[in-house]
Amino acid sequence: MTDRRDVPDMSNESDEPREYRYRYKYLRKYQDAPPESEESKDEEETQDGQRQEESRDSLGDREDKQDKGGDKKKPSPGERRKQKRKRIIVLSIIAAVFILAALIWLLLYIFVFSQRETTDDAYVRGDMVTISSRIPGTVVEIAVEETERVHAGQVLLRLDPADARVSLMNAEGQLAQAVREAQQRIQQAAQADAAVTQRRAQYETERDNYRRRHPLVEQHAVAPEEAETTERQMQAAGAALEQAQREAAAAHAQVDGTDVHDFPAVIQARAQFRNAWINNNRNAIVSPIDGYAARRQVQVGQRVQPGQDLLTVVPLSDLWVDANFKETQLQNLRIGQPVEITTDIYSGVIYHGRVVGLNAGTGSAFSLLPAENATGNWIKVVQRLPVRIGLDPRELTRHPLRIGLSTYVNADTHNRDGLVLSERIRNHPLASTAVYEREVNEADRRAEAIIARNTVSLPAIVRADGKPQRSH
Repeated sequence: MTDRRDVPDMSNESDEPREYRYRYKYLRKYQDAPPESEESKDEEETQDGQRQEESRDSLGDREDKQDKGGDKKKPSPGERRKQKRKRIIVLSIIAAVFILAALIWLLLYIFVFSQRETTDDAYVRGDMVTISSRIPGTVVEIAVEETERVHAGQVLLRLDPADARVSLMNAEGQLAQAVREAQQRIQQAAQADAAVTQRRAQYETERDNYRRRHPLVEQHAVAPEEAETTERQMQAAGAALEQAQREAAAAHAQVDGTDVHDFPAVIQARAQFRNAWINNNRNAIVSPIDGYAARRQVQVGQRVQPGQDLLTVVPLSDLWVDANFKETQLQNLRIGQPVEITTDIYSGVIYHGRVVGLNAGTGSAFSLLPAENATGNWIKVVQRLPVRIGLDPRELTRHPLRIGLSTYVNADTHNRDGLVLSERIRNHPLASTAVYEREVNEADRRAEAIIARNTVSLPAIVRADGKPQRSH
């Protein structure tokens, strides 16, 4: 057997690592260390020194941080009072600014905003003259294009004049024939007067013969048959005289009180000639007013009918603004109040106008399908009433506007002495043109020339008694 003393003792080797293993556990739990060897003590002292140095370093770092952040230290009571005083002053200033702004807004509302009515539902309006043909025809010429300036009387379109010229020639011939027939009727009336004179002479001759022979019958100087013959001749001459007088009366009924110009047939032929002349000139479609061409809807070769829209002429010198105010804004609006208008087309330009009048109804009342509020399905909707605002023509000349542009309207309602409904009655036409009167005047001049050319100069006629014959 082996002696146990010969076996190496391993207890010390195993105990020493176990001792180091549980040393920190004892230090942490019991704040005391188990018995250690000198080496372990030395090592522990070294470790303790390192921990103390680390703690001193960390403490120094915290002190440095506190030195750097010294501004965050608690202020003194005096400093706190100063900060509180500054805070009160700043808040008081802010409150005073808000109060002052509210006061200014209140004063502006009382003296300015409450005395004004504004709307952006306003648009430029103006006359749009529709050009149409008055006779049927085919377009052979277009003399103007959109956006171009046109003058009153300027030719815009021309139609094929062939048919109108034929009608004009026919009317001219009828007028000339009517003039000559009128002269013939006048001469026939004079001829009837001469026939009456002739028949009267014959009657008087037969009467004298009868008067001479009738008394001689009693004296048996003349046969009764001869006396009866002279009596019958006298009666026949009297009947012929009466017939001639009636024929003369019938002839004079057609010509008395008139001359060639006033003869009924001449008047009718003259009217037909005027109509043919105007229709011939209507082949040239002219502009009735000054303005600008727009919305052309016709092409060359197109067949047009009377009343068909061909072109539109817009006079941009006479425009106005229709401002659609809500019914809650109409209480203080009066005729004659000044209005300022601004548009998007000219930045910084203000137009000055005046309220001309308020419309007689809202837009919905004059719509194609008015609202039926009595059906039961009723919803309250604030209505708008068009208010017409006249513009200054001089401002329109400097800054022209266009129909349909949107505007912003600001009406000054300080003066509320004006009328709500206009009482002025217009004594002159709103618009007029003399373009078409030129056609009538030219037709009359041409008709007079035709009448003068077909009036025949007749020789002077002397009656049997030596007196001149009455002329017509």
